[in-house]
Amino acid sequence: MAVFTEVSFDEAATLAARLSLGELTTLTGIASGIENTNYFADTTRGRYVLTLFERLTFEQLPFYLHLMKHLAQHSIPVPEPQADASGEILHSLKGKPAAFVNRLSGKHHLAPDSAHCAGVGAMLARMHLAGHDFPMYQPNLRGLAWWAETVPVVLPFLGAAQHELIEQELAFQQHVATSAAVAQLPRGPIHADLFRDNVMFEGDELTGFFDFYFAGVDSLLYDIAVCLNDWCIDIESGRLVEERAVAFVGAYNAVRALTGVELRLMPAMLRAGALRFWISRLWDFHLPRDAAMLKAHDPMHFERVLRCRVETPWHFTPPPSAAT
Repeated sequence: MAVFTEVSFDEAATLAARLSLGELTTLTGIASGIENTNYFADTTRGRYVLTLFERLTFEQLPFYLHLMKHLAQHSIPVPEPQADASGEILHSLKGKPAAFVNRLSGKHHLAPDSAHCAGVGAMLARMHLAGHDFPMYQPNLRGLAWWAETVPVVLPFLGAAQHELIEQELAFQQHVATSAAVAQLPRGPIHADLFRDNVMFEGDELTGFFDFYFAGVDSLLYDIAVCLNDWCIDIESGRLVEERAVAFVGAYNAVRALTGVELRLMPAMLRAGALRFWISRLWDFHLPRDAAMLKAHDPMHFERVLRCRVETPWHFTPPPSAAT
């Protein structure tokens, strides 16, 4: 959520008026994140976020926007894309795809406890269930194929030990992906990027998930693993914090019971989630794009997380009556 494309107040105001969102009163660029141009846009009718999509195309975007609309209509607290008079939710601004969505209330909990983790786990399970009948399909564009394409690009920036780790892990994940067990994993629309800064709370009440622009159809377990690698770790070391991890997966499992194959593949999927974000952070850090506001993340963080997942595999053990 950096600013790659400068939008003037008048340009944003014109689009807001066309969507009947009221008169624009303030427009403020958002510095956090690295993928799209984002602005907070307040109007006389409410608070919104204006997004210009820098990598996703007009052809790809309907999946993301209609998924958000679908989830909002199924009582999942997510930003709802705003339509024009003809019902269109994908717009154009400065020659780029754009969307206005309502702004969620609350703030991030960047130092979550077990209760916060349980809340996110339960809502993630609800989201997965709500997405079961979503009719559109798009693959996870940052999945295994993207990892295989991107690892050779970032290898020149790595030391010998990092080079060995990333290639060994990519080979491991390619092997796992061909297994019969992976073919049995429940699949559906996933968020794929549900980090602490993509969830809002008011006090201890979860008020929303946002930033669905990495979403795609993939294994539901992968979504869980991505969350565990952010919500349930010690930031300094990358070590999984058992109490928070148990709270997260236990709450998820109480809403949508994990299958036996999901329980068996949890350690491998935790490694997959760590690898994905190590690769993408290496790419963003060493090959950055120009932006008026841009803050790249430290790639070494997910190197540490991956090493921890390799060295200390973690399994969740559900209550006997809940195991499937």
